[in-house]
Amino acid sequence: MNAVNDYALTVPDPQRRALARGWLWLSLLSLIGSGVFALLLVLSRTPFLQNLFPVADFFRVALVVHVDLSVLVWFISIAGMLWSINSSVRGMSWGWVALWVCVGGAALMSAAPFFARGEPIMANYIPVLSDPVFLSGLLLFSFGFALLVLRSLIFAPDLGLRFDGGGALRFGLNAAAISAAVALMAFVWSFAVVPTSLAGRAYYEILFWGGGHALQFTWTLLMLVAWLWLISACGATVPLSPRIAILMFFLALLCVFVTPYAYLAYDIASVEHRNLLTWAMRYGGGLAILPMSLAVIIALRPLSGLSREARPLFAALISSVLLFAVGGAIGIVISGSNVKIPAHYHGSIVGVTLALMGLVYHLLPQLGYKAPVGRMATWQPGIYGVGQLMHIIGLVWSGGYGVQRKVAGAEQVLSGSGEIAGMALMGMGGLIAIIGGLLFVVVVINAVRERRVDKR
Repeated sequence: MNAVNDYALTVPDPQRRALARGWLWLSLLSLIGSGVFALLLVLSRTPFLQNLFPVADFFRVALVVHVDLSVLVWFISIAGMLWSINSSVRGMSWGWVALWVCVGGAALMSAAPFFARGEPIMANYIPVLSDPVFLSGLLLFSFGFALLVLRSLIFAPDLGLRFDGGGALRFGLNAAAISAAVALMAFVWSFAVVPTSLAGRAYYEILFWGGGHALQFTWTLLMLVAWLWLISACGATVPLSPRIAILMFFLALLCVFVTPYAYLAYDIASVEHRNLLTWAMRYGGGLAILPMSLAVIIALRPLSGLSREARPLFAALISSVLLFAVGGAIGIVISGSNVKIPAHYHGSIVGVTLALMGLVYHLLPQLGYKAPVGRMATWQPGIYGVGQLMHIIGLVWSGGYGVQRKVAGAEQVLSGSGEIAGMALMGMGGLIAIIGGLLFVVVVINAVRERRVDKR
């Protein structure tokens, strides 16, 4: 393979390795917690089982914690792992403080449903419980995230003029950190100007709208980095030069700067503000995603004779591209406020998740653990992906009958066989996806345990 087009980074010193491992463990704990709440969430919407739960309040509380753990905490933890690998050895104390602050915030958010009685507010991007315990946890976690992003920007390595694969990945990771900084700026800006007369969902919807849209660029940039990294790890030659890859990362980053313009040009509560941010996310992100997707497909099409270590990476990469494409396609046909909307973002978010799962598998040996091999590691991305695909198809099917989003039990009004069949498929797929997600945790923990046994 041409070394220039070898998209890879290494973890050269014990300090960065230890910090990256800390963020990895936080990501695993977030998935375990998310899986527990997801199981309860899916059961609360599954026909015949839904009546066993105190549905309305229970469903919404479970949904809040599930979304925040599986998206916000998981993605930021993996970003912390990657930015720790990408950073210099300077400012390590900042990195550890950011990690432990995020751990404390995530713990408070997870404990809040058991000790508090806050009302669940289903705001887009970051749903919340209107309770001091949960909100304190979210604020603490946000402060840790801000420290992480600040360290990633201040102590990022000097890129110079390295137009090789490693330089392209570093550029992509730095672009993701800049995008995250814009998102944090948007959250602070929104908090400063959101009308104080608003309350409940209207308040949090406006508060999180701008920053939530900007964070989607961060997740997308991390996914694109993972795709290129995984292609090279599978032994394929990437039909995309590092110069072009850097250009794609730059285009994806450029669109995030629509965010501050939206704040300057329009009132935060205006329709124009919301529409401009939605337009930037919907069309701006595609400038880089389509060429990268084609590069992945072209590179992997002739690939054969994969090593045992590369098979889980290949499965994760293929599943990621498929789910992300399905999520994007569903987004085109959305009309009205029904369960087609969660089908769209489940596809997109799961596409990012699968790419990051594959990257975790690849990085485990560099972090001092064993490379995941065997049937469980190879089948896990497929099980998770198939379950999520069934979940998405069930939601799209039910959305065609007008089943509303963010409701459960009797509120779903499943009056016909079509709606019942669609939501039953959703429930079955959700359960399979939960199994696939927990298998990822099992595979990683087994890799950790086996390497520790080898060292004794």
